[in-house]
Amino acid sequence: MKRLFAAVKIIPSPNFISVVRSLASELRHERIKWVELHNMHLTLKFFGETEESRIPDINKALSAAAENVEPFTLHLGRTGIFGSRYDPRVIWFGIDPEPGLNKLAGDVVSNLRQAGWRPDRQNFVPHLTVGRIKEISDKSLFQGVIDRYRDASIQEQPVHELVLYESILKREGPEYIALRKFPLSKH
Repeated sequence: MKRLFAAVKIIPSPNFISVVRSLASELRHERIKWVELHNMHLTLKFFGETEESRIPDINKALSAAAENVEPFTLHLGRTGIFGSRYDPRVIWFGIDPEPGLNKLAGDVVSNLRQAGWRPDRQNFVPHLTVGRIKEISDKSLFQGVIDRYRDASIQEQPVHELVLYESILKREGPEYIALRKFPLSKH
């Protein structure tokens, strides 16, 4: 069994790193687990624990999805939270609407459905999780910081491939191993 997910790798720009460090500094008294910068990615499908015998079908579905989409550019901006203002759970960076991303995500779901995977119950909401909130002691300070970064411009990210990752959970944090890369290459 392997713990798998399909994603677009995000390479943090200097501005991206600066915004994350500023958030972490301003919120240093809160209990937030910040995502490691080298682990940044946009998940298109989380498979979870998967029998290795199913990997060829996954590869086929992801390859077909990638071959049907031209490379595109993501525009990352905005900072927000999942959860309520009173019980925030996640800090995220938003991703502007992008037809190439929507097509890729839709084709991934459609191809995997044909291979026997059930679609996720939730709609695809493109975002990057940058922090997982354990506890907030000063909610008004927290919300003020989030509000200051709400409209921040983060970075542009060219996307040329889809990646199948294995996630290995370790005490010090997850390790993501790229099992296979699928170039975007609409003919």
